[in-house]
Amino acid sequence: MTHPARTGQRYGPHRDPTINEAVLATTRRLLIEHGYAGVSIDLIASTAGVSRPAIYRRWPSKAHVVHEAVFVGIEPREQPDDGFAAEVRRMVRGAVQMFAEPATREAIPGLMSEIRSDPALQQILAARLETAARGSLTRQLPKAVEAGEVRRGVDADTLFDTIAGAAIFALCIRDVRDVEGLVASLTDLVLHGVLGPHATD
Repeated sequence: MTHPARTGQRYGPHRDPTINEAVLATTRRLLIEHGYAGVSIDLIASTAGVSRPAIYRRWPSKAHVVHEAVFVGIEPREQPDDGFAAEVRRMVRGAVQMFAEPATREAIPGLMSEIRSDPALQQILAARLETAARGSLTRQLPKAVEAGEVRRGVDADTLFDTIAGAAIFALCIRDVRDVEGLVASLTDLVLHGVLGPHATD
């Protein structure tokens, strides 16, 4: 079943789907040019050549427009069953590439602020960004533990939060530009940890 917030259909009939495309494309461009704080529904409407009511029939707020504009093409896909390490590598690369997009970099700090006061938006974002990836880790981790690929005691939620949180902070807060370097270092850290062979904990 398609989540209504992913298509905008929850907020009104789509007599002209080109309005959606124009609004979302315009929003991505304006985020890059003006940042999250500098984008408003009025600016989106006037730049896209649509009316404010047309936008509000589809999305209830700027945050909802932005969330749908920047998180596109992230629906779950079938992944090869080639081991847990390969799954982690894919997840790190996917997270880094998603948050490295210029519009996403600009959107994330503002969206993070918005969701603190809007539990409904928080649920939509969590469902869109987390469900498939977090579920994949949760399913695969016990098998990887039994196969000896992963040590016992590793928590799937914490692992997911580590990957997503590191990508968000590095790209959207520290503004890291070396995307491939980040992929390599984060993958290495997640898979191999930080302690050397003579370390004590």
